[in-house]
Amino acid sequence: MPLVKPSRLRRGDRVAVVSQSWGGPGAHPARYALGRRALEEMFGLEVVEMPHALADPEWLARNPQARATDLETAFADPAVRAVIASIGGEDSVRVLPHLDIGAIARNPKIFLGYSDATSIHLACFKAGLSSFYGPTVMAGFAENGGMFDYCADSVRRTLFEAERIGTIEPNRGGWTAEFLDWADPSLNDRTRALNPSTGPRVLQGHGVARGPLLGGCADVLEMLKGTPWWPPLEAWRGAILFYETSEDAPGPASVLRWLRNFAAQGILQVLAGMLFARPGGDMPPERHADYDAAVVHALDEAGLVDLPVFAGLDFGHTDPIFTLPYGALAEIDCAAATLSIAESGVV
Repeated sequence: MPLVKPSRLRRGDRVAVVSQSWGGPGAHPARYALGRRALEEMFGLEVVEMPHALADPEWLARNPQARATDLETAFADPAVRAVIASIGGEDSVRVLPHLDIGAIARNPKIFLGYSDATSIHLACFKAGLSSFYGPTVMAGFAENGGMFDYCADSVRRTLFEAERIGTIEPNRGGWTAEFLDWADPSLNDRTRALNPSTGPRVLQGHGVARGPLLGGCADVLEMLKGTPWWPPLEAWRGAILFYETSEDAPGPASVLRWLRNFAAQGILQVLAGMLFARPGGDMPPERHADYDAAVVHALDEAGLVDLPVFAGLDFGHTDPIFTLPYGALAEIDCAAATLSIAESGVV
């Protein structure tokens, strides 16, 4: 069934910050403040923190129930128009058993985040709500030297405008995975070194593929397989899988093994296409082709040598990133090497 689209954002709207994973704001308050300022000054939003969003990271790690309560409170508050993840982490899967899916289903609104927020995205999917795979407060909105225009423009186009999103333009300004220590506020104005952007690569396939978007962070999807929040096979039928690896830089061999599980479940065989983001973490560009080979290998083993697949896209653990709406109809044009979203993300 089609997912419910939330209402679009407008300047002056109130948005709630949640720490559904790691307690990053408590660990690096200056970095969090940088992202909050971008939300307020660049987008004109009123930012409020849920009760435990700024809590000590160790306390948050011991209290997944509190994180679930913050999410439920943010969704239930009629004054809040969007819920934004402060940062990712590695254990939001522990929040899911405490989370009331009905609180999300009864109060459809924007949820935005990436990486470990994948767990919450699949909770939204289970609740029938379209959510948004995009920047977090501390990684995306906060950026050394200021938020990337490419990321900011995608947020405006996807969350603030109720028109068809259209073509996702390639990032021509360069990309980075350079790490600058968040604990050193003196680095806030130092821009990170950029690598040249080459645009998306067509790994295989012909013609045009269309289907709703479903996917997330590969590392986190592994934690969700076999749980009640894992989408059933029918949810994947005709979908376009978007897939990206984390800053932990799992190698091509891991990607191959993980995709073999997708094949064993029958998921790869029912997809309309696949989008693979630029590998995350400290991974030199010359290694990216090894990931391409792993994806193609997994598809070849499954007899899917004609499935349309793009690689090198900007929605993962390199910056800047664009924002993807779950369930929205996407189109892969292999001849033109273009990706487009054929509908709006919001109403």
